[in-house]
Amino acid sequence: MQIVIIGGGFAGINLVKELTNHKGIEVILVDKNNYNFFPPLIYQVATAFLEPSSISYPFRKFFSGKKNLQFRLGELQKVIPAENKIILNNGELNYDYLVFATGAETSYFGMENIKKNAIPMKTLNDAIEMRNTLLKNLEKAAICKDIHKRRVLLTIVVVGGGPTGVEVSGMFAEMRKTILLKEYPELDTSASNIYLVDGGDALLSPMSKESQKDTLEAVTNLGVVVKLNTKVIDYKDDTVFFANGETIQTKNLIWAAGVSAKEFEGIPTESYGRGKRMATDAFNKVNATENVYAIGDTCIQLNDADFPGGHPQVAQVAIQQGVNLAKNFKLMLENKPLNTFKYKDKGSMAIIGKNKAVVDLPKPKIHFKGIFAWMIWLFVHLMSLITYRNRINTLYHWMIAYFSKDQSLRMIIRPEKKTKGDI
Repeated sequence: MQIVIIGGGFAGINLVKELTNHKGIEVILVDKNNYNFFPPLIYQVATAFLEPSSISYPFRKFFSGKKNLQFRLGELQKVIPAENKIILNNGELNYDYLVFATGAETSYFGMENIKKNAIPMKTLNDAIEMRNTLLKNLEKAAICKDIHKRRVLLTIVVVGGGPTGVEVSGMFAEMRKTILLKEYPELDTSASNIYLVDGGDALLSPMSKESQKDTLEAVTNLGVVVKLNTKVIDYKDDTVFFANGETIQTKNLIWAAGVSAKEFEGIPTESYGRGKRMATDAFNKVNATENVYAIGDTCIQLNDADFPGGHPQVAQVAIQQGVNLAKNFKLMLENKPLNTFKYKDKGSMAIIGKNKAVVDLPKPKIHFKGIFAWMIWLFVHLMSLITYRNRINTLYHWMIAYFSKDQSLRMIIRPEKKTKGDI
C-alpha cells in the first residue's frame, strides 16, 4: 500500500508518525517546505522571543532511519484520480491512497489592498517577514524627527480577536513597557499605540464568556486599545479604513482575521464544502472520490453529531484525525471494519502576557485564568513540539525571557533573493 500525503502540518505529521515502520505500508510525504513547524508559536518568532529553529524541524532529519518513509520537496499542481497520479511542480507520483493535509491559508475576504500590504501570520516565512518589518520600522522611528511620521511607524493594528491576535497584541504591549524603553531611548513610547480589532462582539469568541471577559480586561490593562464590532474594509497609503468611517494611520497592519482552505485541480467541484474545505465522510474519505482522503483544516466533516456544522479548525482536530486515519489504513490491510472519526474536545486556551492566560476545559466545564492558566498553556505547547530538541530550545528561550524580561534575538535577517534554478 503506497500512501501519498500532501502537507506535513499537525494532521500530516501525526499520520506519518502513526504509520512509521508499519509493514506493508509505504509513505511519501510531499510538502513545499522541507521542515515541519509549530503554528501556535510563530507569533513568538515574529516578535523575536524565539528563533525559527525552536519551533521547526527538517522532515528528512525526522524521517532518518525510518525505512517506510520518504520525503519529497514539491508543490501539488494537479490530481489525476483516474490514473491514481499527482503532478507536482517538479515531477509526478503514483499512489494507492492520497491524503490531503494541506491546512489552510490566510483569507483576506477579497480585499486586494490588504492582501498586498498587510502582514499575515500563518507561516514561518510570515513570522520572519513580520519580525524584519517591525524591527526596520523601529529603526526608522528612532531617527525620525517628525512626531506624526514616528507615530505611524510605531502604531500597530492587529486584526482578528482569536488566540493569535490576542497573543501577538499582548506580546507587543509587554515589549513596549520593557524592551522599547531600554533599547530605543530615542523613542517616546507614548507615540506608540496598539490596537486589537475584531468584527465580532467579543475576543476569543469560541471560548467561554469568562475567558472573553478576562481576556478583554487583561489586554486593556496592558494598554491595548480593543475595538470590537469593527470591520476593516481597506488598507492603503498607510491608512486602515473601517466600515464605520474611522481610520487609523499605521505602517504595521497585522492580519490574523481568517483562513481559507485551498482548491486543487482534479478534485471534483462537488467534493468541496464551506470555505473551500473538502467535504468528507465519517472516515475522512473525500466525497465523490474513491481513494482520496482529507484531514485537518482542509476538510469539513458533517457526520459528527456534536459538531453538525463541522469541526473547528484547531490543532487537536488535525492531530486526532491523523491518528484515526492511520489506524484505518492499518485496518484496511487486515480487511477489518474501519473506525469512524469522533472528535474529543480537550479544551481551548490562549496566552495574553506574562503570567496571564485563559483556559477552558470542557468536561467538566472549568475555567482558569492568571498564572495557573499560564503554566498550563506553557506546558501544553511545550509538550506539543515535535522533538525533544525543540522542547529544550524553546524552554531555554522562555526561561531567559521570563527572568530577564528580554531576549537577544532581535536581528534583521534579509535572505538573499531567489536565484534562477531554485526549486
